[in-house]
Amino acid sequence: MSDKMAVIIPLLAYLLLIAALSIYAVRKRQKGAFLNEYFLGGRSMGGFVLAMTLTTTYISASSFIGGPGAAYKYGLGWVLLAMIQVPAVWLSLGLLGKKFAILARRYNAVTLNDMLYARYRSALLVWLASLSLLVAFIGAMTVQFIGGARLLETAAGIPYDTGLLIFGGTIALYTAFGGFRASVLNDAMQGLVMLIGTFLLLFAIIHAAGGMQPAVAKLNAIDPRLLTVTGVDDIITPTFLASFSILVCFGVIGLPHTAVRCISYKDSKAVHRGIIIGTIVVVILMLGMHLAGVLGRAVLPDLAIPDQVIPTLMITVLPPFAAGIFLAAPMAAIMSTINAQLLQSSATIVKDLYLRVRPEQLHNETLLKRMSGLITLILGLLLLLAAWRPPEMLIWLNLLAFGGLEAVFLWPLILGLYWNNANATGALSGMIVGAGVYTVFASFDWHLWGFHPIVPALTLSLLAFLTGNLFGKSVDPLSFDTESVK
Repeated sequence: MSDKMAVIIPLLAYLLLIAALSIYAVRKRQKGAFLNEYFLGGRSMGGFVLAMTLTTTYISASSFIGGPGAAYKYGLGWVLLAMIQVPAVWLSLGLLGKKFAILARRYNAVTLNDMLYARYRSALLVWLASLSLLVAFIGAMTVQFIGGARLLETAAGIPYDTGLLIFGGTIALYTAFGGFRASVLNDAMQGLVMLIGTFLLLFAIIHAAGGMQPAVAKLNAIDPRLLTVTGVDDIITPTFLASFSILVCFGVIGLPHTAVRCISYKDSKAVHRGIIIGTIVVVILMLGMHLAGVLGRAVLPDLAIPDQVIPTLMITVLPPFAAGIFLAAPMAAIMSTINAQLLQSSATIVKDLYLRVRPEQLHNETLLKRMSGLITLILGLLLLLAAWRPPEMLIWLNLLAFGGLEAVFLWPLILGLYWNNANATGALSGMIVGAGVYTVFASFDWHLWGFHPIVPALTLSLLAFLTGNLFGKSVDPLSFDTESVK
């Protein structure tokens, strides 16, 4: 058996396992209430599955490809920077968690925009939020498609275009076919694959480098700045650190595909378990993969494209069959993020846009079933075209999409939950200013006082929210019955 086939065979087995789980999910699908089942899995997630789906949805191509690539380029300082993301699961489930789920059940909300409409009673706000989500998700999902194709290109020797067709086609089909239940079941399996793969690769890299001490010595010989807290080119400044902590930790609360996981769990016990398990998984994956990226430079010191460090290390430090098994780990991270974003995009088109214009079709199960699957499939295929000509480093494009979503959704979501006097005028003002400031600053690469565009965008968005709220009409305060979810 050739080395190439030894890599490809485990990958094919992995894709077949994904297909089997999707078929199982379809058979487990409950009859009736199609939208609730297809986009939320009947709100039946337990603690372990909740932790895995939230973690794997958050940890994407950026964490398995872009993040280690940045650590390879900038050094150990980037590893420390990456650990800022550790509280992300705790913040998402802790701040949203119970209150968010209670309201979602009360209003039978399927999407984040359903929640925003229930809170602010503004159709204009929902249209703006829906369009913002679709635009940002196009960029975010394109990053994931590029990451998957690059993995197949580098590790399995499959041409980029062919790999993109295989990878993108597989995800589009199983997400369209299986819906949310297939997505979260695959997320649970993919989380385990990611954990095993991280341990396996990190151990193999340290062994190939001759141990930790020789690896560190080699990094020092390449560039002593690789071992500093500030990193190569002194990229990690206090303002960069503050910006990054907002962009990839606190701001994650406002990501729609993360927030929707917080309304699809079974009970409060699932939330508590999800916080503990999810945080542990994030620690292991973030530390392991970013450390693998920087230590990989001791093994492969001359890579021209940093994003290629993980797939190149696979075929360098692992036997071919083991490389094929590990290839499933970053593939899992990418797939789990895409299927979450793809479902949210489809839900936005069907539930937030189409049914808002044609509410009489709400109970037409046959039409909604066909439309949801078809739209999910078409979106996936359109993303193949968007990913056909990739940029050099994925992490910056991914962070750009992340920031855009946070600038639009963070304050309307948090203030809507915790401030009874928040109204639609304030929320709309915050969304428009947040999106506008972020777009302008990111487009012209402006860094006010060294801060990432997300900082001025969220700051001005909050001020606009508070100012606009003075001129709006408050809706009836929402009451929260914390006994609704037990």
